[in-house]
Amino acid sequence: MAQQLAIYKKGEDTPVITGDPTGVAITGLTSGTVVADGDYQAAVVDSDNAENPSGKVDVTGWTVLKKIEPEPTNVKVMPTEDGGTVSADVTNA
Repeated sequence: MAQQLAIYKKGEDTPVITGDPTGVAITGLTSGTVVADGDYQAAVVDSDNAENPSGKVDVTGWTVLKKIEPEPTNVKVMPTEDGGTVSADVTNA
């Protein structure tokens, strides 16, 4: 008997994620998405008896963060006769 945190979309009976009782990640949402209070609900389930969850409580709403690209590093310029050629290291996070 291990308690797990289960997250449901409002009005659904099958959790979108179940896991660690201290926190789980809701992923796959588009950046900038505004999630309203109650769009997701949380409950406690027993890993041996998932068909009998606790009552559901609304999850507080949030806005999904926009991805911020990392800054370039090792920026260099090679002077040319009419300007310069800039190079940099760009890391894909």
